[in-house]
Amino acid sequence: MTNAAPQAEAGHSPASASWPIRLDGASVTYPNGTAALKDVSLTIEAGEMVSVVGLSGSGKSTLIRTINGLVPVTGGSVAVGPHTVSGLGGRRLRELRAHVGMIFQGFNLAERVDVYRNTLVGRFARAGALRTLLGIATAEDREIALRALDAVGMLEKVWTRAGSLSGGQKQRVAIARALSQEPRVMLADEPVASLDPPTAHAVMAELERINAERGLTVLVNLHLMDLARDYTTRMIGLRAGEVVYDGPAASATDADFEQIYGRRIRPEDRLGTTE
Repeated sequence: MTNAAPQAEAGHSPASASWPIRLDGASVTYPNGTAALKDVSLTIEAGEMVSVVGLSGSGKSTLIRTINGLVPVTGGSVAVGPHTVSGLGGRRLRELRAHVGMIFQGFNLAERVDVYRNTLVGRFARAGALRTLLGIATAEDREIALRALDAVGMLEKVWTRAGSLSGGQKQRVAIARALSQEPRVMLADEPVASLDPPTAHAVMAELERINAERGLTVLVNLHLMDLARDYTTRMIGLRAGEVVYDGPAASATDADFEQIYGRRIRPEDRLGTTE
């Protein structure tokens, strides 16, 4: 579960190309008065594999969305690599997001479009406005997209319509799409919440492998304790918008999880076996 030496193969992002993430007193209060984050200060080093664990409403989705500017902080600051996210807008915010891959629980694929074109969308994150509008892909774009699909074992499905894929296959395509951006940071917001246990373990193993082989900074939101322990090296526990745990994931005790959840552990807090 530790970061391996990054590979220098073509298309891989070495640790030196990955970016750290820093939150300094970051707070988010929504217009309705809900305090989703409260004075959160964290530093995630380049190349770390980190889980953010908490129940629904703990603030973990808000936290991950402050990193790519989807949710602006109302207090404190957020920095990703050389960018101070707080206050970014327009072209500068687009530049940041071009370097931050994002994987969602709901996959966010175009169901009627083939796997190849869904993956190619990631390349347009760095393209100019005209090329994006016209959907013009260069030879390099096509090569990178196909290489990303190969990296997640989906190359044989390249011309398959996304809507016909299984949930696990859809999430692999979503990972490939994010990889095709050649990101400096990978964010995953509950990426296995809608998957069965074997598929969820497979997707988490894929993220772990990408982190180890590419030295890519990976931050993944979870609420399941066994996934955090098995696949991430560091765990941040959120409860009611505040950090209540920050330490090694593998050695987090049941008592630590009970502190994060604010209640006793229940069967649904563990995903279970891969069998």
